[in-house]
Amino acid sequence: MTPLLAHADLQALNTFGLPARARWLAAITGEADLRRVMAMPEWGEPRLVLGGGSNLVLTGDFDGWVLHVAVPGRRLLAQDSEAWWVEAGAGEPWHDFVLWTLAHGWAGLENLALIPGTVGAAPVQNIGAYGLEVAERFAWLEAFDFAAGAVVRIDGAACAFAYRDSLFKREGAGRYLILRVVFRLPKAWRAVTAYADVTKELAAQHVENPTPQDIADAVIAVRRRKLPDPAEIGNAGSFFKNPVVDAATYSRLAADHPGLPSYPQGGGTVKLAAGWLIDQCGWKGRALGPVGTYPNQALVLVNRGGATGADVQRAAQAIQRDVKARFGVELEPEPVFV
Repeated sequence: MTPLLAHADLQALNTFGLPARARWLAAITGEADLRRVMAMPEWGEPRLVLGGGSNLVLTGDFDGWVLHVAVPGRRLLAQDSEAWWVEAGAGEPWHDFVLWTLAHGWAGLENLALIPGTVGAAPVQNIGAYGLEVAERFAWLEAFDFAAGAVVRIDGAACAFAYRDSLFKREGAGRYLILRVVFRLPKAWRAVTAYADVTKELAAQHVENPTPQDIADAVIAVRRRKLPDPAEIGNAGSFFKNPVVDAATYSRLAADHPGLPSYPQGGGTVKLAAGWLIDQCGWKGRALGPVGTYPNQALVLVNRGGATGADVQRAAQAIQRDVKARFGVELEPEPVFV
């Protein structure tokens, strides 16, 4: 029978460690669990699909159903001359899944090592790091469609992936519960080492021709230096998206700020480093009440102890105001506020 809790404490289920309770909390290990929950007389809306809670800011109690996705399993689904097709349950921890693929010789996800959260959350956020986005390795997923009342398959085109964005954060928000995800890992592997942090780490390790595991090890080392462990310090990882500006805005900013880090994008647009903008505004390591920025990375907001969702909102808005005032650039939060 599906574990079901009333008035459940959610503090341990979000990596920020924010206090909140749910009217109902159900663990979902597969379609059968979900259908049992939906057949209960108490079933209704609102509902919140919860994975690892690593991209979430709880602003208060949730007066509805929280469906905690815990679908297990990982396997090699198929292979052909060009790729391995690897499937994982949506509840599998993402980092563990990445290490498992590498241990089996199926390269392609190494740049995304040590990202917190679950496999099912990866396509929702289109997670990315160090030159790679999950969309580049995505094949399809299976999800329960609440509108159709059935499990559906959704391919990459239908996911409408964008920078830290997808169908599931826009018009599909709240409509789907992802059950499993399939990735296409190419056999013609090539190293992705364009980011300076990864290049420097490989050089420090005297690695000239990196293997996939070498790259994963480098990414893990860099992330551990720069980012706090949610098990030790409450946080939701990178809190703001790196803003993308048009050519004219970039030219103005580059002239006024010669050290501005920038990454050219398609169509003449340029991605800026949100962490650098925040640092320049004096926020690195600074706190506003129980919420502050991490001393090693200004892009990460941390719970210094006893923070609430309102505290997180207050600090985020203060940072947004300062960056807007100095650079004329809007910062958009990555986490979902509930």
